[in-house]
Amino acid sequence: MKKIMAYFDLNPASLLYSIFLMTLGCVVYAFGVNYFLLPNHFGNGGVTGIAMLVYYLFGVATGTTNFIVNAILLVVGWKFLGRRTLLLTVYASTCLSVCLNIVKPVPYEATNIIIPAVAGGVLLGLGIGLVIRGNGTTAGTDIVAMIMQKFFGLSFSVGLLMCDMLVILASSFIIGVDMTIVTIMMMFIASQTISLITDGFNRKKSVMIFSEKQEEIAECVVRDMVRGITILKGYGYYTKKDREVLLVIVNRNQIVPLQRLVTQIDPKAFVTITEVQQVIGEGFTFFSYASPHKKFYQ
Repeated sequence: MKKIMAYFDLNPASLLYSIFLMTLGCVVYAFGVNYFLLPNHFGNGGVTGIAMLVYYLFGVATGTTNFIVNAILLVVGWKFLGRRTLLLTVYASTCLSVCLNIVKPVPYEATNIIIPAVAGGVLLGLGIGLVIRGNGTTAGTDIVAMIMQKFFGLSFSVGLLMCDMLVILASSFIIGVDMTIVTIMMMFIASQTISLITDGFNRKKSVMIFSEKQEEIAECVVRDMVRGITILKGYGYYTKKDREVLLVIVNRNQIVPLQRLVTQIDPKAFVTITEVQQVIGEGFTFFSYASPHKKFYQ
């Protein structure tokens, strides 16, 4: 057993955690498909979209088609996945196929099609997000995109988009143009939910401050806002002078106080603010027990 765990670069705790997240994600995803999408004749992208089309045309269970197509793709593209990812992907794709066949809630037949579009998108995004957080994927068109990237030079995201669009285009002949448009809206909601789950609620702002009073600003930021600040060495091409640039990462609710602080000290300061997808480290996701400012970080 230890040799197997070592071969796949796993430890028991991380494996159990991954299995829990992936299983929960598959159940949530299957619930979204069977409760909201199928009863209201939605389409979908990827292998699940193909499985739904086969269900509409021939009545074959979505889980069955999903398993067969994913098995073929895994046989063809297993070498594009690492050992650990391969193991977890086999589990996730199998688990999803089983869940699609056994998670059978009472169908929700909508009078307003926007409701299942929004709710279904959120559930599908939540499900896939949990699978990704568990370090797995549901195989499918991810593998096709990897193959296209290797042999045709397409970026992974472009390949994935092409695969999904082909499935959606095929779906339009079965579900109609109106439902295809609503399906695209549902998929957009799902993608935003996936981003929220995988990136977390840890989005921050990165602020760069160009000022002649950098020392005073840095001191006030550390003292009043309890944020670390980094001084970068820069060179002003217009002025032909060396200068120091302040870099600080802050929570969203600290942006306005920071702007006010900088303006009060130096009204001529030049400030740029950019979105930060995720921040990992002391002050944001974990704290040093030696830090006297732990309670202020969040």
